[in-house]
Amino acid sequence: MKEKFFQNKLALITLLSACGIVAVSMGLRQTFGLFSDFFVKDLQCTITQFGLAIGIQMLMWGMFAPIFGAMADKIGGNKVTLIAFLFFALGIYLLYSGPNTGIFFQINLGLLIGIGLGGTAISVQIGEVGKHFPNKTRGLAIGIVVAMASIGYFFSPMYTKFAFKTHEQTIPEALKEAFNHKGFILLTFGFFVCGFNITLVSAHIPGYIQERGFELWTAFAILSLIGLFNIFGTLSFGYLSGKYSKKKLLSILYFSRGIVLILFLVLPTSTYVALGFGMLYGYLWLSTIPPTNGIISQVFGTKYLAMLYGVVFFSHQIGSFFGAYLGGYFFDQYGSYDYAWYLSIALSFFATIVHLPIDEKPLPRLATT
Repeated sequence: MKEKFFQNKLALITLLSACGIVAVSMGLRQTFGLFSDFFVKDLQCTITQFGLAIGIQMLMWGMFAPIFGAMADKIGGNKVTLIAFLFFALGIYLLYSGPNTGIFFQINLGLLIGIGLGGTAISVQIGEVGKHFPNKTRGLAIGIVVAMASIGYFFSPMYTKFAFKTHEQTIPEALKEAFNHKGFILLTFGFFVCGFNITLVSAHIPGYIQERGFELWTAFAILSLIGLFNIFGTLSFGYLSGKYSKKKLLSILYFSRGIVLILFLVLPTSTYVALGFGMLYGYLWLSTIPPTNGIISQVFGTKYLAMLYGVVFFSHQIGSFFGAYLGGYFFDQYGSYDYAWYLSIALSFFATIVHLPIDEKPLPRLATT
């Protein structure tokens, strides 16, 4: 009578489970070399450090294979496999989310994943399978498990290549990436100043005109000239943003705003001063938008450009709130708009400085898309 290959249902379940576990763990192990370029660019590790981590991983795999094997013989391969997968998953999670640089890179990729492989990559699994098959069919059953490791070897690199091409960044990922980028935070601070500057002028310049003793019609002229010369300013800086460093253009813009405000405050009261202020400040009015938007798209790409610019613009509107509110508050408290102008000047010079450390280089991931 021909002997059944599967003596019972448990033998079938054990074989299938072992095949799945080995295919996943061995398949994942096969793909780490494909990520070496990302490790170097994103985690600032060297190829030597990457090689060391893989070397540690191999040692840990070998060291823990007999340890997990002994544990499996005592408490069962299912429990040991689960424990080992926890190490494996923790290593991969930390490799992605951090801490993942320096010594932590070695711990995650080398130590934790290596320990995980010790309990998931063949040794424990073929030991468990061997216990459920008789001598006559044991070799074939173990061969099936090992063959599944090769299936994992085959499909995992192919899937990884496919994932590189098809993975699209999600909104939470885009926001996390932006808020972890110092340049984005600095740009947000800078645009707060922009909102403060222009709303203080648009809301309170008529009142200041009366305070200084300018002719009343000059308030209308200033606001009209701001609108007219804003056309030339935005077009000019839009053009210049394609030729020169955008952060430097922003620093020049905010510095110029501060200087124009100082001149407006200290020069004698005259129609020419008022009209000159309208023209110059108008030229600088919304000229910040092209280089600000340009930095966002240059660094982070255009997929979520509208959302990321919206976040920066929200900061602009917070600045606008304070420009409108504090202009009125200072006037009511001190009978003059001067303190509001002084604050606007100080913020302009703050914005001049805050843009300079921005790193305008595109993120490494943009080179792979």
